[in-house]
Amino acid sequence: MIHKGLRPLVFCGPSGSGKSTLIKQLFDEFPDTFKFSVSHTTRMPRPGEEDGVHYHFTNKERMQEQIENGEFIETAIFSGNLYGTSKRAVEDVQSLGKICVLDIDVQGVKQIKRIDLNPFYIFVKPPSIMELEQRLKDRNTETEESLKRRLLVAKSELEYGETPGNFDIVIENDNLEEAYQILRNFVMSNYNPHCHTDETTS
Repeated sequence: MIHKGLRPLVFCGPSGSGKSTLIKQLFDEFPDTFKFSVSHTTRMPRPGEEDGVHYHFTNKERMQEQIENGEFIETAIFSGNLYGTSKRAVEDVQSLGKICVLDIDVQGVKQIKRIDLNPFYIFVKPPSIMELEQRLKDRNTETEESLKRRLLVAKSELEYGETPGNFDIVIENDNLEEAYQILRNFVMSNYNPHCHTDETTS
């Protein structure tokens, strides 16, 4: 099964927690160490998106069939489209000798816990729901309705994220630099010989 390679890294956290920024910093500092698994989706490609690079674009029938065959480690539905991570996508990253990174929601985490992927689980949370609400408002992309929905989802995600035993580490992102140091220390202590910065590889 999959965990022949390095243990994958699963990131989870509410929208607006700063999770994507932390992941980006990790990739910037260790460009040769980490790689995202490429997810499948049944939505249409957006301009500039390449098949196999941004997503594996597929159709519902095909993906449904693959899910039933047990080819996926987690799936979710967003606005009527299926999304998911296939076992193959994780293996593709591991075969390159890289650490596979997954950025998924709580539902995905619960699904992965049922299989033998054996990743490290990292939960990124905002300092408070009020702070999260402010960050989402500052983005100016939310309607009153979608903001309410996001905050409801965030509350249940925080509840799951803060439950002892669900994650290997919970990072409170109050100050980005401090949060990144905590993430970096966690990664270095678990993958030390594999973490290469640009300096060490050139």
